[in-house]
Amino acid sequence: TGAPATTTTPCSCRSCSPPPSTASCALAALTESSLGRPFQEFVGTATFADVLAEGDTTAALVRGVVHALLVTAVSLVLGVATAVALWRSVHAGAVVRTLLLLPMITPPVVVGVLWKLVFAPNGGLVDVLVTAVVPGGASLSVLSQPATAFLGVALADVWEWTPLIVLLVFAALIGQDPAVGEAAALDGAHGLRLFRSITLPAIAGTVAAVALIRLVLAFKLFDLVYILTSGGPGQATTVPAYLIWQAALQHFDVGRASVITLLLAVVVTVVTLPVVAITRRLHDV
Repeated sequence: TGAPATTTTPCSCRSCSPPPSTASCALAALTESSLGRPFQEFVGTATFADVLAEGDTTAALVRGVVHALLVTAVSLVLGVATAVALWRSVHAGAVVRTLLLLPMITPPVVVGVLWKLVFAPNGGLVDVLVTAVVPGGASLSVLSQPATAFLGVALADVWEWTPLIVLLVFAALIGQDPAVGEAAALDGAHGLRLFRSITLPAIAGTVAAVALIRLVLAFKLFDLVYILTSGGPGQATTVPAYLIWQAALQHFDVGRASVITLLLAVVVTVVTLPVVAITRRLHDV
């Protein structure tokens, strides 16, 4: 008997696995496709033209880039600083390091619910702190204003993934030869000077690689937006992954979702290429 027949399913757009699914995604972008009836009529680049003409898609892509760069920069600064502090501290035991990793190992849904409670307009932690500083002031609803909602989602994202940077940078730090630092200290290098001249160059390759990982994770942001704001208020927190989900699973337009997925892939490639080049250069040194 022959081998059983196989069927090709359209890409899920959010997580295309290697070549076959990528090809399906590209095919769906060039045809009229829905979840129930994929690859119906060839439309060429018409869907690309329609999507690019929509202000919402362009705005979501720009918003995704801004978010990715913002949270990566903040996470790197906080993560490296925390890792160095743990490395130099003789009092930070295994329990402290484990507690610092809790945000990363907490399920994303739980992280979203936690931060929704923190940002709650009545009785949330942020509201309580603002009320304590400004007695009698109006309740602060972080997630109901476009600017603060965007920053609120970014803050939650930073809190969730900074521990990953702490973990990787700390691992690089403890792998250093302590004799190098001791020799530099004998030559008069201390504090910030020691960090800039000895420690940072030694872990620069790791920091660059971590920055690349963090950028990719930031572009994949979906769960926090879904739980905290549902893309709102308005479109203030609608990022590419959320827009893809809306197109594919709310409007059942797989063709449009595939186009946005491919556009996002191009944007991610352009943004991460410089980081990839820096990472390779540092690892070759």
